[in-house]
Amino acid sequence: MGLFILRRTGVMIVTAICLTFVVFFLTNLYPNLEKLAKTQGNFRMSDEAVESWLNKEGYLQPLPIKYGQWLGVLPGWTHETDAGVTGRCIAGTKPAEVAAEAPRFCGLLQGDWGMSTVFREPVSDIIATRLALTGKLMFWVMVLMVPMALLIGVLAGMREGSATDRTLSTFSILTTATPEYVSGVIFIAVFTSSTVGLKWFKGTATSAMEDANFDNFFLPVLTIALYGMGYIARMTRASMTEVMTAQYIRTARLKGVKFSNIVIKHALRNALIAPFTVILLQVPWLLNGVVIVETLFNYKGFGWTLVQAAGNNDIELLLAVSVVSVVVVLLTQLISDIGYVFLNPRIRIS
Repeated sequence: MGLFILRRTGVMIVTAICLTFVVFFLTNLYPNLEKLAKTQGNFRMSDEAVESWLNKEGYLQPLPIKYGQWLGVLPGWTHETDAGVTGRCIAGTKPAEVAAEAPRFCGLLQGDWGMSTVFREPVSDIIATRLALTGKLMFWVMVLMVPMALLIGVLAGMREGSATDRTLSTFSILTTATPEYVSGVIFIAVFTSSTVGLKWFKGTATSAMEDANFDNFFLPVLTIALYGMGYIARMTRASMTEVMTAQYIRTARLKGVKFSNIVIKHALRNALIAPFTVILLQVPWLLNGVVIVETLFNYKGFGWTLVQAAGNNDIELLLAVSVVSVVVVLLTQLISDIGYVFLNPRIRIS
């Protein structure tokens, strides 16, 4: 197991480097840099002025060097002017003797994620705040989604082909086939509109950022939970159906063991092994899939931040969001693989 974890960790690191380099390359294409220069300066800037600004800010260096500086494995750039020295690791313009005392390395590995050009705040502070808000949303989604999905899947798989199975399977397919932006709009129209007469919840979740309660937080949680619930329920049903037709289950039934004992003591444990991986893989989907819901309900979390960074060409913030997304996906897959090995004795033996 230790060798397996080390090997997977090495693959994760290589994958993370490759993916972040691709994102870094795309965000540092010249049209994006030109738009950034005009946004920070003046939209009527000439081509010479744009090039001068980009050169002053270190954007015209070769891509591998910029990537190394962003990671923090290469010394940050410096630029001397008549007013003093500026640089990646220097805050503002400093005299030469002060700039000489600044750290040479200031990248991702040193905890310096840069400054957001839109919010005018350190990127690390923005990511920490918005990620915590999305984490709160994800927690309550999992609390609602996972138990309901497992219950639906187990009940449907206990008696394959029955009316209960057909009803619950149809419900699962409908929830999976309905996108979040459709169900979210329907919920807002039905439960928050005074014209319909069911004004039970608030249409936005902005106030839930500070004080989450049933009125302002239930609709976004329900919108996301319904969409992911169907997939987990269908996987659980398929696993439960397979277990209920196994030889040891048939033997137990022939011996007269109560059906409830067969399900709880024998079938349920084995049936929940396969959904374990599916449930863990919902975490990266939730982290990146809440973009629509957070925008729809005006909940300013991680997904909302991604939209703002992409729409306003905030390169440093967009890179940080990409890094967090890649790390979460890779870590979740590693935990899923390790957990599946522990839960399934047949894999450990092989």
